Amino acid sequence: MQHMANSMIGGVSYNNVWYVDSQASNHMTSHGEQFKNINDLKTLGFVEIGDDTTHPITQIGKVPLSMQNGQTKYLKDVLHVPTITKKLVYVGQMVEEGLQVTFNPNGCFVEDMKNQDKLITNGERNG
Repeated sequence: MQHMANSMIGGVSYNNVWYVDSQASNHMTSHGEQFKNINDLKTLGFVEIGDDTTHPITQIGKVPLSMQNGQTKYLKDVLHVPTITKKLVYVGQMVEEGLQVTFNPNGCFVEDMKNQDKLITNGERNG
């Protein structure tokens, strides 16, 4: 699994690690305190994770990420799922937002296709 750190700087704590997932349905996290804007869902939803357990989605919003260059980028339409243990970034959702996600043996690279292929972040391979 690939992971990126929120701050994209070494010595990152577990709370700042986002796992890049090509199988997820949306970006999601249990860390409600990290949302910039968050809204309750009009209809209750659920996600099923890899161990076949079902978890309620309580809210949706955007989460700020600090990049290496000091800029802040936002993950949009992030699901707040209080009972999951990992923070997931969904590849498909990034691609829909105009980002290019590339994997190689060393890790993952995310580039902004709208901004002259500018590298937004990269993450090292974990496992």
